[in-house]
Amino acid sequence: MTNAEQLAQYIDHTLLKSDANEAEIIQLCEEAKKYQFYSVCVNGRWVAKCRELLEGSNVHIAAVVGFPLGANSSIVKAFEAAKAVEDGATEIDMVLQIGLLQAGKLDAVQEDIAHVVRMVQGKAIVKVIFETGILTDDEKISACRCSEQAGAHFVKTSTGFGKGGATVEDIRLMRAHVSPHIGVKASGGVRDQETALRMIEAGATRIGASAGIQIVTGKPAEGGSY
Repeated sequence: MTNAEQLAQYIDHTLLKSDANEAEIIQLCEEAKKYQFYSVCVNGRWVAKCRELLEGSNVHIAAVVGFPLGANSSIVKAFEAAKAVEDGATEIDMVLQIGLLQAGKLDAVQEDIAHVVRMVQGKAIVKVIFETGILTDDEKISACRCSEQAGAHFVKTSTGFGKGGATVEDIRLMRAHVSPHIGVKASGGVRDQETALRMIEAGATRIGASAGIQIVTGKPAEGGSY
């Protein structure tokens, strides 16, 4: 795939740093419209502003939930998701309960995800962030199963704020352990076109990146975590 417009439709153009300001959010949305990225991905605080800025465009809005640790209670995550949808988000990227996953409490992990899925059912799709850099392969497989059984629509590698990021190996593993209709999002450290294309070849159906412009234009990678 070399067509920049096609590649742009894989990208969630992302700004999740804690000190993001309104000028940066405006720039993010202008870039998303210019390059026709699939969505912008922001903290809940900025969803309403993004809806205002993106009105009349084809760019979607994704909001993170339980971010970046995933340790919020399920009811808080569900409320956060509902508020983001009320403000204009059509996609929710939630962090699962990592500690419960590592403890093998899979029923609790699944129910945590299901809380969010039920809260936004029919209004938004849900992507589940694993933080793959701190998980074993068996834990990643369990996370895939919990996510699908809970009704989530995507599985996603990383927050971009934890250890490691997306790898081709993890994308292949996740793709192999969810049904074909479940999306796989590569996020964390995808900062150039070559890396993005390798992720897509491995099975990624969405790319989360702050370097969306570099990816679609083929410019050299720069620093950054997301």
